Amino acid sequence: MNNPYFDLLMWARGPGFDIALTIMIGGILLRVVEIVVLGRKKDFAKPKGSPVGQGLKTIFTRSVPRKGAMMEAPVTYIGGYVFHIGFAIAFLFLGAHIALVDDLIGLSWPAANKALIETATAASVLALIALAWTRVKDPVRRALTRFDDWLVLVLSGLPLVTGYIAVNQIFGDPTLMMAVHILSAELLMIAFPFTKLMHAVTFAMARYYNGSIQGRKGAES
Repeated sequence: MNNPYFDLLMWARGPGFDIALTIMIGGILLRVVEIVVLGRKKDFAKPKGSPVGQGLKTIFTRSVPRKGAMMEAPVTYIGGYVFHIGFAIAFLFLGAHIALVDDLIGLSWPAANKALIETATAASVLALIALAWTRVKDPVRRALTRFDDWLVLVLSGLPLVTGYIAVNQIFGDPTLMMAVHILSAELLMIAFPFTKLMHAVTFAMARYYNGSIQGRKGAES
């Protein structure tokens, strides 16, 4: 192979991916174990409601904005939903990604057409830019934003942008751009357990925990 970037692509698809996957899975398990080990004090009071039922309910109800929140911060809420849904579509329904999952764990499903994938990708990138702009424009959010927040925004957007460029061969060497896309995804995987990205795993645990506490008190969460 005469392409000078071929070896980089092969490393990214092979050892690089294995390293990133190992760190991501190990990090996730470590973080989950840390949370579980922390535990909580045993509550000897008789439950006034259903801790389990309220905990499970809260997982879903907290996914819907509270009344009036959409009007207070429309970009934050709408942009957040658009980004997460678009990212999920681009990741889960691209044929190459499905083949990767199939190779790893033996699961596959029908792929979406290219138009849907590219629309979802573009919408996600635009939503991410809008979310970043709110952190710059709003003085309160700007003051609360830390390096970790910007890192998460950049790492979340890079695989989408580089993937779009690589698939459509917009510019640059196609082999190099595909390598850059894979490497950017691997950076996201490595950072996942150690940044706010971990909320993709812990959000259900946190919501269940809060809901179960309110359930014991006989209150709605």
